[in-house]
Amino acid sequence: MEIVAGSEKSLKSKLDEHYSWPSLYKFKFIVPVNSQSHLIELLPDGDLSIKKSRNGKYSSISLKRNITSSMEVIDIYRKVRGVENLISL
Repeated sequence: MEIVAGSEKSLKSKLDEHYSWPSLYKFKFIVPVNSQSHLIELLPDGDLSIKKSRNGKYSSISLKRNITSSMEVIDIYRKVRGVENLISL
């Protein structure tokens, strides 16, 4: 049985409307450079790309991965939400 909070329920609904699972999904995050390694440790394997901001204070981290369900997407967002000053796009 899956437990989904209110905002996660909305996200699950939107994901299920726009994707046919399994599907290639792209996660994108912006994080201060000093939190970059912590975020990367929490992410699953996949096609990872990292770009530093012009001033070098932030990194844009993208992960492309074949995902089996909307709940897998939500689980990854749950896993990384404790990273300090993380912005999920």
